Amino acid sequence: MRDDISPFPSSFEGVRQLVSSLRSQEGCPWDREQTPKTLAPMLIEECHELVEAIENGDVLDIIEEIGDVLFHMAFQLQIGKSEGLFTDCKVFKSVNEKYVRRHPHVFGNEQVGTIEDLKGNWDRIKKIEKKGIRKSAIDGIPSDLPALAYADSIQKRASRTGFDWDDTDEIKDKVLEELDEIYAAQNHDEKQEEFGDLLFSIVNAARRMNIDSEQALRYSNRKFRKRFTEMESVCRKNGMDFASLTLEEKDELWNKVKEIEL
Repeated sequence: MRDDISPFPSSFEGVRQLVSSLRSQEGCPWDREQTPKTLAPMLIEECHELVEAIENGDVLDIIEEIGDVLFHMAFQLQIGKSEGLFTDCKVFKSVNEKYVRRHPHVFGNEQVGTIEDLKGNWDRIKKIEKKGIRKSAIDGIPSDLPALAYADSIQKRASRTGFDWDDTDEIKDKVLEELDEIYAAQNHDEKQEEFGDLLFSIVNAARRMNIDSEQALRYSNRKFRKRFTEMESVCRKNGMDFASLTLEEKDELWNKVKEIEL
């Protein structure tokens, strides 16, 4: 396949021209029907695919997925412009002004000593910007974030107000306490509530260790998937039915797959 089949420039403006062409009367009926809301689920999916490509370190996938996200950005800009909601200039002006304003140590005369000072300045400036809009320190966190990521964000916001554990050992004790409460629960609803509390406490522990719990779980999911599918592959190569193996045989195979990784 030729690499130069696109008639559009290899730039963001070229992507804008592509979207404009697709949404024209001579373009694609499906693209013309899309709205910001109908595109939103696809944008979320594309962002997740980009994150996965970045975590896998696959450069070709990263290139493709960044392109997909940029396509969606161009799509949103095109719809905003065509429906008179906003212009490109307003979007770019807004983002430039916001990040210049939030970096007074770069674009102003303010001096900072540590990364924590930088975070403090960021929060202070953001609070001024949102004055009258957000009443709580935890307002503004997207409610449709993955649950672990939401828990991490809400805890970070609360900690910046001084509402946090003093000692990491207290967090460890809380995790163990929540685990005991799960097994002490009397019914399913109680177990579910206590299990949620346990997960929230584990996210707290991860946060204090500077671990992104959402990312850590993605890594574990990926690791399990790789090992499990490798076990199935080994069975197929040896003419065995994985599901028919005993639990002991499955455990032995799991350990062999782990040894291969090392």
